[in-house]
Amino acid sequence: MIDHPVATPAPVISGLPDSPAKLLAAKHLAIVVMAAGQGKRMQDPAKPKVLYEIASLPLIGHVLRLCASLRAQVTVCIIGYGREQVSAYVADSCPLVKFAVQSEQLGTGHAVMQAEEQLAGFEGDVLILSGDVPLLSAKSVNALLAMHREKQAKATVLAVRMDDPTGYGRIVRNDAGDLDRIVEHKDASDEERQICEINSGIYVFDARALREVLPHIGRKNAQGEYYLTDAFQLLKEKYGVGSLAVMVTNDPVEVSGVNTKQQLEALEAEYLRRRSQP
Repeated sequence: MIDHPVATPAPVISGLPDSPAKLLAAKHLAIVVMAAGQGKRMQDPAKPKVLYEIASLPLIGHVLRLCASLRAQVTVCIIGYGREQVSAYVADSCPLVKFAVQSEQLGTGHAVMQAEEQLAGFEGDVLILSGDVPLLSAKSVNALLAMHREKQAKATVLAVRMDDPTGYGRIVRNDAGDLDRIVEHKDASDEERQICEINSGIYVFDARALREVLPHIGRKNAQGEYYLTDAFQLLKEKYGVGSLAVMVTNDPVEVSGVNTKQQLEALEAEYLRRRSQP
């Protein structure tokens, strides 16, 4: 999730396979939507962040529209803060969505762990989305899924390059240019903080591989949280560097999330601008 929207051209996705339609039909899809956070910087403790609106539709409503277009076999919404309000809206909008509760916000890895029951027995790909990222397009997600399947990856991350990457997780590559690991800003070395390619927080995992490594994610890090990004390191150790993939977009706005009312206003303006274009 990126939280500094600026106007950019339409997204250019690198690594798009030649026949995405064939690849997209190859495997079942489950979606996990992260919607448990409070959004303290929105300065309204009575309102969960994902229920703030852009163009008269809650942030999570935009994400659910995207989910519907992807025709997943299973969609799971992770709820926590304001769970009654969020679940009421989601259930009314998308009655087939399942819920998992993250009572304590202990990190992204911990959030996905809460969906274990809802994803039990599922075989296919698991797409991880953020409930406060309203401008992400089906075109970009389909490209991400197609790349993941073309490369037969166990895990794929959507990345973006930024002039100022301060605060974001860094994409660390090896000498061959392959993904080596994803490092959170607070855990990064001074050298790693110079990297301008950052993690958007949008991922695809092979479901079976994700189940294998989730129980082994720990919280020995600067924030004391269970990082979902640690799954990439665990999968690399188990299956090799070739099991990981990165897709890069040049459009930071599309993967922008909301943490403040100013960011909400900026994203709404950009959403309306893009919608008005032919």
